[in-house]
Amino acid sequence: MKQKLVLLFSLVLTASGLFAQSSDNPTKKGTLFGIHFNAVDFKTPVVWKNNTGSRDLTKMKDMDFGFSLSYWKGLTSRIDFSTKLTGLMHDYASADRGETTRKTELGVELEPSLNAKAFKDNAMFNPFLTVGIGGGYYTGEWGAYVPTGVGLQVNFNSFTYLLVQAQYRWTLTKDKLKDNLFFSFGIAQNFGPEKPKVVPPPPPPPVLDRDGDGINDVDDKCPDVAGVAALKGCPDKDGDGIADADDKCPDVAGLAKYQGCPIPDTDGDGINDEQDKCPTTKGVARYQGCPIPDTDNDGVNDEEDKCPSRPGPASNQGCPEITKEVIDKINFAAKNVFFATGSYKLLPKSFKSLDEVANIMKTDDLLRIQIDGHTDAQGDDAKNMTLSENRAKAVKDYLVSKGVPEARTSSAGYGETKPVADNKTAAGRAQNRRVEMTVRNF
Repeated sequence: MKQKLVLLFSLVLTASGLFAQSSDNPTKKGTLFGIHFNAVDFKTPVVWKNNTGSRDLTKMKDMDFGFSLSYWKGLTSRIDFSTKLTGLMHDYASADRGETTRKTELGVELEPSLNAKAFKDNAMFNPFLTVGIGGGYYTGEWGAYVPTGVGLQVNFNSFTYLLVQAQYRWTLTKDKLKDNLFFSFGIAQNFGPEKPKVVPPPPPPPVLDRDGDGINDVDDKCPDVAGVAALKGCPDKDGDGIADADDKCPDVAGLAKYQGCPIPDTDGDGINDEQDKCPTTKGVARYQGCPIPDTDNDGVNDEEDKCPSRPGPASNQGCPEITKEVIDKINFAAKNVFFATGSYKLLPKSFKSLDEVANIMKTDDLLRIQIDGHTDAQGDDAKNMTLSENRAKAVKDYLVSKGVPEARTSSAGYGETKPVADNKTAAGRAQNRRVEMTVRNF
């Protein structure tokens, strides 16, 4: 008998494996309630145990029948728990206990079991093994048994199940109940909401990057022109961080506040307006973009103006022109400077003219005076050079003594090197023995 059960289960397993399927249904059974039609064979086990000859199964018409209500619940994807409440019509007293009632009576059984499936619960055809413990009330007596067997589950969308089972039930109370073969066919229903079929999400749309800049068209503000990620796919030829479409100077790096253009230089002096204190007038960097100042407004800038605080023409390097009257007085005084013969000692008759020169110098503090000494060609050249230097210095010292700042005076001697007349005549030599005074104000 055991060999036939094993063979039966093997055939069921092989056949159902052909139909095992993976679907979108749950892999673990939900909560089911079922109803089953049952047929029980009490004779075959007795015949097989006591007769070594014929081992035919009992015919269906000679079996006892009943119904079951069942509860099923998946513990894992391949193991279910089930409980059956079964009612069977059988003459327990006469057939199993040797009594003579010969009266068919109702036996009531409760049978919790574990069912191990070959596949996950979402397979359409799924064979399984059953083992459990059962007990019941049989014509005034209590009995117990161990059900073992095979079954086949047919799954319709994890909502409706067909269940076919064959068991050999080993009695634990031989004086109350015999071993028997138990056959069952039933249907179980999931009374919870039907679990919706899981629809796989549509495949993602193809990623497009028409301009090949590595930025997908969906995120690219300029999908037809290669650009940079920082500007959401738009180009920036000058690399100033401003997209060409928004850049008024796309070929020259600039600033956002100037719409992508460089800082302007309105006056074109090479100093941008942000650093130029005179942005509309050309200037120089050392004056922060402003022109070189002209303090006295004489048209000669201070850097070229020898008298930056007093206006004067450019021909006189920005200084006021010395009047002809002053020049004439200076020249007259120079012609009236006299020395002792062969000496650099000033004669008193020179003082009046030199005093007037000193007054002129003190009246205009910009004036500077150059005093030059000259001699005729008589005598030794070196001595003449020394004499001319000393005479010029004597005039300078006199002016300084009269209050003229020494810094505004200078003297030099030229000896006989710069004659103004012929040294061969007395008159010419007299002209060459002279002191010249030149005034300037720079």
